[in-house]
Formats: sequence, structure tokens, C-alpha cells
Amino acid sequence: MVASWWSRAGLGIFVHWTPASVPGWAPPYVPAAELPLAGRRSPLGWTPYAEWYENALRFPGSPVSAHHRATYGSRPYTAFGGDFNDALEQWDPTAWARDFRAAGARYAVLVAKHHDGFCLWPSEVANPHRAGWHTPRDIVGEFAEAVRAEGLRFGIHYSGGLDWTFDDRPIGTVADTVSAVPRGRYPAYAGAQLRELIRRHHPDMLWNDIAWPGSRTDVQRIVEYYRFTVPHGVLNDRLLPRAPAWRALSVPGAKALYNNWERRTIARGEGFVPRRPPYYDFRTPESARHAGPDPYVITRSIDHSLGYNRNSPPEAHLGRQALESLVRETAARGGNLLLNVGPRGEDAKIPAAQQLRLRWLAATAPELTRDGRVPG
Repeated sequence: MVASWWSRAGLGIFVHWTPASVPGWAPPYVPAAELPLAGRRSPLGWTPYAEWYENALRFPGSPVSAHHRATYGSRPYTAFGGDFNDALEQWDPTAWARDFRAAGARYAVLVAKHHDGFCLWPSEVANPHRAGWHTPRDIVGEFAEAVRAEGLRFGIHYSGGLDWTFDDRPIGTVADTVSAVPRGRYPAYAGAQLRELIRRHHPDMLWNDIAWPGSRTDVQRIVEYYRFTVPHGVLNDRLLPRAPAWRALSVPGAKALYNNWERRTIARGEGFVPRRPPYYDFRTPESARHAGPDPYVITRSIDHSLGYNRNSPPEAHLGRQALESLVRETAARGGNLLLNVGPRGEDAKIPAAQQLRLRWLAATAPELTRDGRVPG
């Protein structure tokens, strides 16, 4: 049974903040059927998710590649890590936490490491492929302290399934994503980092992403360590262990079959729903319907990107009525909403359009929360 604090929460805030938020650019959302032929074959290279900027750069014909050449020339993605760290002098975690609390959120989840492998803390676990690819400050710890000081629970997102410093192959489809889960030294690296985060910060929520690079036994040991360290903690449904069947995707035609199946699922309006792993507390449909008795949280961006996208048009952002209805209806159905914000990389600020949505929620927070109270 999921922890009672989570069942009563209703609303949480997700924070995607990576070096990709320095260029902060992705093409606007376009339905897959309307993409150019190259984009239809490799839709993740044409994604409106700005946090996938580094991956999109690996497709020479992608909109991101064209934008990067015109704006930055041959500057490598790794250079954005320095820009990101320089901007941290302007970061005010207390202001963020107060805004989240005012909006009615009862927990906040920070992306500690996304797919680009950049760590928001100076990890004791050295990256063997990209030295110094982290913040000099413990951003994870400072964020945790700030949100907890405002009475919110704290969660950690960790990309266990992908790390482009270990495997940098271009990812164009969902099947490519499965194939790109790193092997070799990566499972031990990811396991050591996740345990480090659990040990240091005792996160109330542990949110792995994509999958896990190790076996079911490896996943079981991580879960046991988390349960022992944080007895009241909750676990999402993306600690999917590496399966022998993944090797079948190397068989000619297998990737096409898998991708067709995924496209049909999305076409039915079911969105992205992770496969059911052996251990979890709640389900995490993304912009999708939820079916079944399990506790669930719907993850939703304010526009069509999780990371900051300066190219996102005004009409792509949730309107006030739609946003308030989403919060109210999700709570009424017994679910949670994890609403994402994507701060800018150049100044560590939450963009004005996203701040406006937080103020809308703050204006009606008492009536939108499940029990009529702003968290305190």
C-alpha cells in the first residue's frame, strides 16, 4: 500500500533542469504523421522535449542541429555544462520552494541526473568517461533543504535507463531507447550513485526513469536498500530490470514491429504508460489515461517540453481553465498530478510563462487541493 502522505498529496512539482536548458531550444510539437520523412523514421530526433537536445544533435538533418549550427557553430554540448554552473550564483532555491508551496504542491521532485549524465551534485562516484560533468555545489541537497523547510516532501528523479556519457548512439525511436540502455561499467556506476543519493538525502519519493540496466536481483537489492533507509518512501514504476528479450531487438525487423506497436498504443489515446515492473508503489502515465486499481500520478508539462524551450509558442502552454481542471479532476479521481517546470539555464530562473501558471494555481490553491487546505 502506498504511503498515506502520498495518497493525500494531490499535486507535486517536477523540475527538469539540465545543461540543455542553456540553449533551451526544441522544435514546436508536430504530430508524427506531419513530420518530414526523416522525422517519422526517427521521431525522438525531432522531439519537442528540449532536454533531449544532445540526442537531437546526433541527427544532422534535425531542427535542433540546424539551430545549433546557426547559433553556436561547432560548440560542443559539453560546453553548456560550464554555462549552467556559472548561472548557479543566481539560483534562489528558497524562492522556488515558496512558489511551489503557494501553488498548492505538497512535494517536489528534482531531476538529479538526466539522460545526458550531468549530475546536480558533486558525486563521490566518478564518471569514467566525462570528468567534472557535474555541479560544484550540491544542488540536490540545497533543493531538498529548501522544499522541506516549506513543509513539502522531497523526491529524486534519476535516469537509470539512459546515460549518454556511457552510450551515445543516436536514439530515434522507442526501440532505440531500449537498445541504448548501457552495459559494461554502467550498471555498477548507476547503482552506486542511486545509493549515494538515497543515503545522503533520504528522498520521500524515488523516481527512476526509462528502466534499470541491471537484473531483477539488482533491482530487488536497490528497492530493499531504499525501503530500509526511507521506510515512509514511495517508489515509481520505472525500475524495470534488463530483460533477455531486449536482445531480440537486434533481429532484423524486430525494432520496426516494436515501434509500430508503440505507435498504435499512442494512437488509441493511451499515451505512454510504462511496462509493469516487479516492484513499485504507483503508476506513472505520461499525458495518458489511467486504468486499473493502482495508485497513480499523471506527469504533465506546462507546454510540450519538460526542459526549458524558449521556442515554445504561447498557444502550446496550458490555459488557466485547462490547468485548474486538470488539477481538480485528477485529485477527484484519487490520483496525483506531477506538474513540470523547466527553469532556464542562463539565469536559474523559472520562465515567466511558467511562473504565471504557478500564480494561477496559488490563487485557487485551497479549493483545488483534495481536502481544501494549502499544505503547511
